[in-house]
Amino acid sequence: MFWVIFLLVAWAAAGISCGRLCLAAVAAARPVPEPAEGAGLASLTLYEAAFLSGGPYRVTDLTLIAMHRGRRLLLAHTGWVTVVDPEGHDDLERGVLRAIGPAGQARTAAIRPAAAAADAVRALADRLVLAGLAVPEAARTGVAAGVRAVRGATLLVLAMAAAALLMADQSQTGRGPIAAWFSLPLVLTLGCQAIARVEIHPYTRWATPEGQRLLAAIGDSEPDYLTSVAVRGLRAVDDPALRAALGRGRAAQRSH
Repeated sequence: MFWVIFLLVAWAAAGISCGRLCLAAVAAARPVPEPAEGAGLASLTLYEAAFLSGGPYRVTDLTLIAMHRGRRLLLAHTGWVTVVDPEGHDDLERGVLRAIGPAGQARTAAIRPAAAAADAVRALADRLVLAGLAVPEAARTGVAAGVRAVRGATLLVLAMAAAALLMADQSQTGRGPIAAWFSLPLVLTLGCQAIARVEIHPYTRWATPEGQRLLAAIGDSEPDYLTSVAVRGLRAVDDPALRAALGRGRAAQRSH
């Protein structure tokens, strides 16, 4: 009966992870507070559209591309960024220049996280949350962490089931009943993931329903190049060298 210990571990992991996801989903589903008077936005700037479409990193990518097109930065396909004009036109551009540093040259992989965490990007996020257009960070990250916990619990249940089945020969219980017992926590975690994908996936996005409505209005128009980049990201970049320059930064970011 030693396999029962594995079953208890599987049930504990499934129950705790699914409960955590449910609590996060309830918190995320709470109504978004009404925007403060005068805080609502009738339209979006490029940077606001970028944040609502892809978050801080999308804002950084848009800033880099805008500065490159304005010949204030040089983005090389090798992944290096070189400063041409050290004067930023706004707080976001100045945040990028500070991320590059006094040397005037740095790799995209180092610039992106530093610029994405700059005060100007946080201020932009706070303004969009206040306007009711962006999902608060706590709600979005709570759901994402809950989903990851349930996925991990699913793998743990499978591992415990495999270990229990390997020990079936030493138990009076057959493989069939053991597999049936482990199928219950497995169904729980898989079902929880399926429900999360359908019901609470919207809460992992950056934009609230109102923010998504404003983004859809942009998509219904004929956006220019930078607007397309803000909404679609690197998919809208038509220059292979520029796409490679920013793509190298993303690849290095994922590898850490």
